[in-house]
Amino acid sequence: MKESGVISDMWGNDLNETQRLWEWREKIANLYYEVRSSPDVVAAWGLWCDTRSTLFRDHPQSPIESADRTTFEGPTTFSYDPSLRLTVQLVPVTPERITIAAGVDGDLSMRAFSRTTGLETRLGGELTLYWIEGYGGGVFLPFVDATSGTETYGGGRYLLDTIKGADLGVVRPDGTLVLDFNFSYFPSCAYSSRYACPLAPSGNRLKGAVRAGERLPVSKR
Repeated sequence: MKESGVISDMWGNDLNETQRLWEWREKIANLYYEVRSSPDVVAAWGLWCDTRSTLFRDHPQSPIESADRTTFEGPTTFSYDPSLRLTVQLVPVTPERITIAAGVDGDLSMRAFSRTTGLETRLGGELTLYWIEGYGGGVFLPFVDATSGTETYGGGRYLLDTIKGADLGVVRPDGTLVLDFNFSYFPSCAYSSRYACPLAPSGNRLKGAVRAGERLPVSKR
């Protein structure tokens, strides 16, 4: 039922489109707070998987098309792999700015502010962290790896996107940062052409296979 721009959704709330998005963002931010706060990493990952599955199936802001939600079982993931929870050092880089087309949202401007050291041996490369410019800003860490296009989405995955609430924690006092690739996820454009997502720049391509986090569904036989 729709009256004066207000929509009654399946969650029993009268929310317009902006309020729905606000609620989605709040739930994601709260989820990542729980993940960061939990002393049990595997349990936190299980909560992350379960909460995202519920949101993708039931929430009006889900990237899953409405007609497909009733049969959607949730994002498919690899099993948790503790060896892909890695501690890196961050080193400063030349603050190169790049601009990426973001569809109806216009161009997205971001600048490199640091690069990892500590991934090369395990994953065959290092990653640059970007700061998305504009009001408030936020950290953005997309990547492509050897599974992209075969086992995972061809456009790559995100690990951090703090503007959207995907925040696994800040740099420690000793200058290290934990990157848990088990929390890697697909951008919304992997699910629907309604979205135009910024993808990983050429420097964020790992030669190794990151078999952790979200993956393409596996056929059931």
